[in-house]
Amino acid sequence: MDPTWLDWVKRLHAIAQTGLHYGASEYDKLRYADLRELAAEMAAVGTGAPIATLRELFSVGDGYATPRLDVRAAVIQGGRVLLVKERSDGAWALPGGWADVGDSPSVTAVREVREESGYEVRVLKLAALQDRNLHGHPPMLFHSWKAFFLCELLGGSPQPSLETEAAEFFAPEALPPLSTSRSTAVQIAHMFEHHRNPGLPTSFD
Repeated sequence: MDPTWLDWVKRLHAIAQTGLHYGASEYDKLRYADLRELAAEMAAVGTGAPIATLRELFSVGDGYATPRLDVRAAVIQGGRVLLVKERSDGAWALPGGWADVGDSPSVTAVREVREESGYEVRVLKLAALQDRNLHGHPPMLFHSWKAFFLCELLGGSPQPSLETEAAEFFAPEALPPLSTSRSTAVQIAHMFEHHRNPGLPTSFD
């Protein structure tokens, strides 16, 4: 769960973004701009980041504020799961990333596996749709959901990418250090449950 102050920041920023988009008068928009500034100041104090960085970050969104979607792919072969080593922190995660405008969630999963690992896969099912705040990830400034797809390996070979250093398969009892902002051990274990029991319904929240 996010600390209380970060939850307030996210909610204030969402109200400000939505209000700036739908505000009926210039007076309303000024008040919502003040609210966005307050959210940026709170975030700067809470994170230690420069206020200018937070202002720029919070000014990017437009329209009704909604959670971002992070798509992750679980490719399990021979009792082992495919993980990629992230260049940003040197830790490992299920391949994936933010969904792109114009792509469906499953297309995003297939593309992310190819780009980050070099492997080709086919999506079998949506195993889980989770609120990131509820599953043990480190706090982040924006609210997001995570979609986990169970995938079948079709071919390819391990290749590094701009974002990843390596791609390897790991047994569930021998996972490497994980990039927990992306994937947790509990989430990976849940993907193995879906692999063992294909008829399990999609889990959510």
